[in-house]
Amino acid sequence: MQAQAKRLSFEVASIRQAVDAPRQAVAAAGRTDGAQFRVSGLTVKDYVGMAYRLKLNQISAPDWMTTDRFDIVATLAEGSDPAQVPEMMQALLEERFELKSHREKKDFPVYALRVAPAGFKAAEIPLDAPAGPAEGKAAQTFTRSGSGQGIAVDLGHGSSFNFANNKFAAKKVTMASLAGMLERFVDRPVLDMTEVNGSYDIEFDLAPEDYRVMLIRAAVAAGLVMSPNALRVLDGSPSPTSMYDGLARFGLKLESSRSPLDVLVVDAARKTPTEN
Repeated sequence: MQAQAKRLSFEVASIRQAVDAPRQAVAAAGRTDGAQFRVSGLTVKDYVGMAYRLKLNQISAPDWMTTDRFDIVATLAEGSDPAQVPEMMQALLEERFELKSHREKKDFPVYALRVAPAGFKAAEIPLDAPAGPAEGKAAQTFTRSGSGQGIAVDLGHGSSFNFANNKFAAKKVTMASLAGMLERFVDRPVLDMTEVNGSYDIEFDLAPEDYRVMLIRAAVAAGLVMSPNALRVLDGSPSPTSMYDGLARFGLKLESSRSPLDVLVVDAARKTPTEN
């Protein structure tokens, strides 16, 4: 019973400031396998979202938590399941950053991703099979990068997202993943209300003016430093019509709505973690 009650945690962990993560660009890379968890280039807010399985807009935190980036290398205890990494991350944040938080329920304006009346218009595409027979223990790798040239995210198993050259290209993504991607480019959370299962390719071209606004909005959401001129582009900018038209080609639409969402409020946290 004592073993069951013991909180999940990493066996040992190292946290260091990410020295090669300029605020004008963002890059992250990570890998989880049966022995180690390694991630570089994420903000503390990113780690909080990972730990508590929340989207970034469901976290109320100080500004520095969206800009200061850290690398984490941690060893999992023998017999640990990589699926339990979020719970281990919770313990790590509370121990090393002395994170204190509480949860609230708030009503938010949201966009609901829904299937249009004419029906869904995409063919299901299976994900690549994992390399090993033990899927739960197979190494899981992700990368993401972003700059003025666009955004690239490798989600593993053949699933990816690229936003560059006036084009939105999501490969082998679920509707829940698609909602999370779209959320980068609009002014409110996006909830998957499609009830569509499986993975799909969703690709469409964007008008240059829509692409520019969407890229700036994504950069702000990622905590990048933007010039006043760039931020002024967002003031009063219209909805990205070409994005809505692109979704409509696949029988998808975004509808304005309201929904109660869980929010994690960070009450206190250290700007620098305790010593390794």
